[in-house]
Amino acid sequence: MDDLSNMYNDLIMEHSMNSYNKKKLKNSDFCELGHNPNCGDEINLEIKFNGNIIENIAFTGHGCAISQASTSIMIDTLKGKTIDEAKNIINIFMKMIKREYVDNESLKKLGDAIAFKNISNMPARVKCALLSWHTMEDILNNKYGK
Repeated sequence: MDDLSNMYNDLIMEHSMNSYNKKKLKNSDFCELGHNPNCGDEINLEIKFNGNIIENIAFTGHGCAISQASTSIMIDTLKGKTIDEAKNIINIFMKMIKREYVDNESLKKLGDAIAFKNISNMPARVKCALLSWHTMEDILNNKYGK
């Protein structure tokens, strides 16, 4: 395993065990439950908007290290972004996980979420990594249309 893979694994473990994003949000605008029936992972996303800016996001719930870390890193990645920026980043992340072509310039928009690039090599874990991203996408599409 190379140094980059080790760094990504460390990042995933850090977020899964010590997520400062795992909390209840006061005065959230939207709350959405994401559930993976295959493994029982469940996250509840709470979002606070300021106009079309994602002002704050938090989550509660339970699940494997991958789902918990992916949720926490997604929050760090999307907080402060506009709705359109967030939708674009979510699309890039999903394409990356599904092994669809994504250029390097687009991948840079993912920040630490690029740590999940190799999850596509573990098909059983893909749904774990995507759970919160799909849930966030649902919130953005339901609030702001497709």
